[in-house]
Amino acid sequence: MAYASQQESGLIDKVVHISRVAKVVKGGRRFSFSALVVVGDGNGSVGYGLGKAREVPEAIRKAIEHAKRTMISFPLVDGTIPHEVIGRFCSGKVFMKPASSGTGIIAGGAVRSIMEVSGIKNVLTKCIRTSNPHNVLKATLNGLAQLQRPEERQKKLSPQ
Repeated sequence: MAYASQQESGLIDKVVHISRVAKVVKGGRRFSFSALVVVGDGNGSVGYGLGKAREVPEAIRKAIEHAKRTMISFPLVDGTIPHEVIGRFCSGKVFMKPASSGTGIIAGGAVRSIMEVSGIKNVLTKCIRTSNPHNVLKATLNGLAQLQRPEERQKKLSPQ
């Protein structure tokens, strides 16, 4: 369900999930759409956005604008992440592990979209406890925000 496009600013956006929601009013149902989008630069920066509107293109546009404002950066090492990490959000957990060159992106759904737009080429992931795209996406971003450069991590782990 993920649709990707390249923008003039060099950012890649991908639609992760579109929901049709209904509000029941006196005259019947009023339908609107909720779009979940990820935006990345392909070089270690990624953000997500949620947009809601009566029309799908307008919801996607709003989500892209929100995603651009919420971008985070993280280190990349040879097209993969520098170390293992577990991202958590609500009941969802996403386990991410660096992979050797040629492995590819072993991920599904929302996690795959994030990995593709952020520039990660080789990674192993596992979603634990939930498949809700909103929670999986936020857990993945939480994990990516925890990543540290190898030098920083070595400094913290080594005893003084």
